[in-house]
Amino acid sequence: MINKRIYRRNLISKAIIGHISNNITEYMVMIIIFIIGIILGTMYINKTDLSQKEEISAYVNDFVEDIQNGSNIDSNKLLRTSIYNNLLITILLWVSGLTVIGMPIVYLIVSIKGFCVGYTISSVIATLGITQGLKFILSTMLLQNIILIPSILVLAVSGIKLYKAIMKDRRRENIKVEIIRYTIIAIFIGIINIIASIVETYVSASIFKIMFT
Repeated sequence: MINKRIYRRNLISKAIIGHISNNITEYMVMIIIFIIGIILGTMYINKTDLSQKEEISAYVNDFVEDIQNGSNIDSNKLLRTSIYNNLLITILLWVSGLTVIGMPIVYLIVSIKGFCVGYTISSVIATLGITQGLKFILSTMLLQNIILIPSILVLAVSGIKLYKAIMKDRRRENIKVEIIRYTIIAIFIGIINIIASIVETYVSASIFKIMFT
């Protein structure tokens, strides 16, 4: 039984490594686009007006104070919101990857995700300071994004791979097979993103309470 488990893990590891090595250029492009999004998000906080900065500061401070005062967070509502947002990204990437004209949208979604990450990080640090800000970020953002960001990149690269496969062989049967394969990947990524939402709601929230109470 143990040998079978090890064998399966080795197969999965080899499949993942093979997938990445076969699409290394696409992954590098996506990572660069994501990083550019983070940089733009970090820079954008400096261009927001005073009223927006005050709203962001008030929201972050109120959130931390509620936790410190023992206020309960509606976990069910948080989970529903997180699942909705993560599945929305998954569906948008899947739909965009199905069409030739959707390719620019795939790049745009990846860059927007990077922008949101960069903007959130810079906003929190600007509000709470470096030490408290890093504690906030590590407790609320790190774990789910370790799951979410790679899954988004995988689906984006799979969309590009689908486009290239269809352009290489436009036979109807080939297109059908590639679309089915791409859809299966999208479903798998959707499940992973739901797991990321569960981690965000229960695991990250618990870590946040420990660090800020």
